[in-house]
Amino acid sequence: MSKPVDFRPVILAGGSGTRFWPRSRRAHAKQVLALDGERSMIQQTVERLKPLATPEKTWVITNEYLAGEIADQLKGVPASQIVQEPVARNTAPACGLAAFLIERQNPDAVLGVFPSDHVIADEPRFLKALQRGIAVASAGDHIVVLGIEPTRAETGYGYIETGDFTKDDAALHVRRFIEKPNQNRAEEFVAAGNYYWNAGMFLWTARTLANAVREHLPETAPLLEAIAAAYGTPQFEEVFRTAYPKCENISVDYAVLEPRSAKGEHLSRLYCIPAEFAWNDLGSWASLYEYQLETRLRGDGEGNVTESLGHMALDAANNYVYSPKKFVAMVGVENLVIVDTEDALLVAHRDRSQDVGKIVKELGLAGRDELI
Repeated sequence: MSKPVDFRPVILAGGSGTRFWPRSRRAHAKQVLALDGERSMIQQTVERLKPLATPEKTWVITNEYLAGEIADQLKGVPASQIVQEPVARNTAPACGLAAFLIERQNPDAVLGVFPSDHVIADEPRFLKALQRGIAVASAGDHIVVLGIEPTRAETGYGYIETGDFTKDDAALHVRRFIEKPNQNRAEEFVAAGNYYWNAGMFLWTARTLANAVREHLPETAPLLEAIAAAYGTPQFEEVFRTAYPKCENISVDYAVLEPRSAKGEHLSRLYCIPAEFAWNDLGSWASLYEYQLETRLRGDGEGNVTESLGHMALDAANNYVYSPKKFVAMVGVENLVIVDTEDALLVAHRDRSQDVGKIVKELGLAGRDELI
């Protein structure tokens, strides 16, 4: 009888969610907001993983601004496993640190890396795909990515080019990872049929990822190992604060996955599980508008989606409005995003909602930290 796999989810929750300003702030970022219902994004993330891993097995990598709120929201996750980065260093050091920490407990444990702020529909299919991926990852020095079948020629996502299925049809070999393409290339990828969106969900054993970091980030690996060695001691915070800023600021895709893929699809041991569940990264106000229009039936017949004390629209269409404490009237406007909070009001064209993060940068340069 085979030994059950020790599965450890690692939730990446260090982002500031600037494109959801003014609702998303440094100390109350996108992942702790209830953008899609009553529970926050990170609560939904942990909840959907419960059939495969209890909260006691879950780790969260976040920052000092969000750690307290996350601890309040995730009562079952041990406080010692909500790790606060002293500075942001992208996903490779965050994933690598989790690998070195868990490797010291069980090098054969399978780490599942998940963003904290994505929406996944049809959770049974998600869990089925995840179980397939866990089995592949636990079988050796394998790295597994969950690939989302593209529904449109999206230029805002990275893509995974796949090759043949493995002999047991458990997964597809990965040929390469492609960064966000232009419109023409995105259309070619969708038409080809062997490209998937890279949703940033990865599976590997602690040993596999730790060794990959040792190989591909030789200057960062010793720093992460020193932090992991100090974990649980009185010196941990000081070692973490001193060593972590010295780590290379790089994504796990660039640091580990792309060098692996360069070995060739049958030598890299990189695999893709094609996912058949609906997925949305809710990356902007425009994507939230589209998601709610499609799934929440909040539209008013004119394409307006509102979260308010009521609204009236005269010759107004295709707008997103968040103003929970006010009645909203719209006259002669189209394709706007309007977000009203206690101390800020955002008015933007839906086509420019990806640029909202630039406002946050400008506020920082202007010294308006109270609005960030």
